[in-house]
Amino acid sequence: MARKFSFSMDDESNDTVKRYEQFLLGKAAGYFDVEELESIVEYYLRRGRTKDCAKVLELGLQLHPNSNSLNAKRAKILMATGDTQKAIKMLDKLSEGSDYDVLLLKIEAFLRMDRFPEAKSLIAQILKEEAEDLDNVFLDIAFIYLALGLFDEAIILLEKGDEIYDQNIELLFELAFCYEQCELYEKSIIVYNRIIDVDPYIEGAWFNLGQLYFALQDFSKALEAYEFALTIDENDSLTCLQKAHVLFQLDQFEKAIECYLEYSEMTSNKGETALFIAECYEKMENYNEAIVYYQNSLEVLPNNFDAYTGIGICLLELERYVESKDFISKALAIDDSAPDAWVYLAETYIGLDQVDDALLCYLRSITLDSDQPDTLMAIANIYLEKDLYEEALKFYLLGIQLDSTLEYINLFIAVAYFKYGKIEEAVPYLQKAVSENEEAAALFLELCPDAIDTLLAGSL
Repeated sequence: MARKFSFSMDDESNDTVKRYEQFLLGKAAGYFDVEELESIVEYYLRRGRTKDCAKVLELGLQLHPNSNSLNAKRAKILMATGDTQKAIKMLDKLSEGSDYDVLLLKIEAFLRMDRFPEAKSLIAQILKEEAEDLDNVFLDIAFIYLALGLFDEAIILLEKGDEIYDQNIELLFELAFCYEQCELYEKSIIVYNRIIDVDPYIEGAWFNLGQLYFALQDFSKALEAYEFALTIDENDSLTCLQKAHVLFQLDQFEKAIECYLEYSEMTSNKGETALFIAECYEKMENYNEAIVYYQNSLEVLPNNFDAYTGIGICLLELERYVESKDFISKALAIDDSAPDAWVYLAETYIGLDQVDDALLCYLRSITLDSDQPDTLMAIANIYLEKDLYEEALKFYLLGIQLDSTLEYINLFIAVAYFKYGKIEEAVPYLQKAVSENEEAAALFLELCPDAIDTLLAGSL
């Protein structure tokens, strides 16, 4: 799930990095203080550019050969490249053994090596030495656990920091994220609402709240959150897209189209946006307009499985079976592992009265995904029409196991049993069918006219 952070990851370091890169090209002066060099290293580290980090440190140690903080960054790079043991040795050599940043790096190294008692001992040392600003100390330690995916441990630290100062926005963002990762969604929602209570103009909090409600399928609340986010930043394309998605889920298709069109003006993803709009028109049963947008999507995104399938479905609804078959076949040429597409292809063959071809497509779909009660019933119906009663029963019974509410399933099982000559087995299914629908008895006799004699004999 997409998430927005409470702070910029690049902030002022961008300008320093640009100056450094100009220096490499010989277009700028070559002196950088220690803090500037550290910010450049962090910038590259966040992007996984460890080789660039090494170059920065080489320059840094030429300019500041006795800098413990730069040597600490060197250890951080070693950990990022997987050489944790070497990083610990380097950190042990640093003269300022109790330096805050060095201790944090040692904690990370010990945790990476599963040396938990040593890590906890250093955590206790930091908490003892850093008497002030403890909420941020807990946050810094929690970041280490977060980076290693240890969310439960991070939560414990963040909750302790929250007890010290309950309006630390950055800490609250991370706490909400950890709750989400641990599937504690209600707690995450509470924390985002606390952030909003502190500052209702933090767009990221509203957006993340919307994402949580979306994941929980509480679409009305998700819509409200996205709309608040857009009042803060009306040009946020991601929020606009998510608002359109939630309107789609709420069956507000016309409003969703308007929102998708707004999003289209903000982004270069024209093919994807056209696909979303096409799906809206398809849901509105405006199949001709849907086809137009699916075609627009194909112009930008050739070999688009969803667009070919979408056009095929619309043509199927318009009973243009030959054209529908061509488009669905093109979709299957792109991805023949999609069970739904095989069902749609089967339905085009049904429309063309090519039942044998339809049966083959249905069976192919079932081999890809056996959990399709409707498809199982469609297969059974074909076998019933072919007087292959044993095969029909096999698929009817598989279908009712998956979904006992399938329309007329009990009736058709009764019919198949009767035609197969197993009258006793037909009886309970016919009784169930009649209890569900009074017309079932008449339909049974219509499908099995010779059952009248059996009824007269008292067998049914």
